[in-house]
Amino acid sequence: MKHIFNIVAITLIVISLTSCSDVIMRKPNVRYMAATDMYTSVGYETYAKNPNFKNGLEAQLPVAGTIFRGEIPYEIANTEEGYLLAKETLMSPLEVNAANLAKGNVLYTINCAICHGDKGDGQGVLTQRDKVLGIPNYKDRIITEGSIYHVIMYGRNMMGSHASQLNDNERWEIVQYVQKLRTDLLPQNTSNN
Repeated sequence: MKHIFNIVAITLIVISLTSCSDVIMRKPNVRYMAATDMYTSVGYETYAKNPNFKNGLEAQLPVAGTIFRGEIPYEIANTEEGYLLAKETLMSPLEVNAANLAKGNVLYTINCAICHGDKGDGQGVLTQRDKVLGIPNYKDRIITEGSIYHVIMYGRNMMGSHASQLNDNERWEIVQYVQKLRTDLLPQNTSNN
């Protein structure tokens, strides 16, 4: 047993001495990249000087005229004329159906009901607590799909824009739901304009 222990100990010592020395001639690894910058890249900070870009900064502005993939730019201006143009011409691309109305209901509850009320009567929680006053009742306004969408995009009077919180499809779903609320509030013999 003592003999086996001595052999194992000597073997471990020989291995440890030869592995850490230049007794065994080793060749260095071969680099296949021609340029050293491609093999070990130079890191640059995002807003630090970078000689590879025209203005010296790595963070670049998007090319003029480009849009995000899947986005359709809204080109009606945020003016009174733009509001009237949207009111008269803008139409929803979504089909009015139960699925869109259900989604619109959920989005309306999250984004709009706190001010406009669950029924669209202008009696939301913030109005009841006198935090925001003058929220109109939908039945008292002549609104169209286009005017609702435009107001969601840019805001109007005391209402701020909700464009950053909602994508295009979600805005149109809310428009459908607001139209439904307005119809529910109107007396049955009144026109839907």
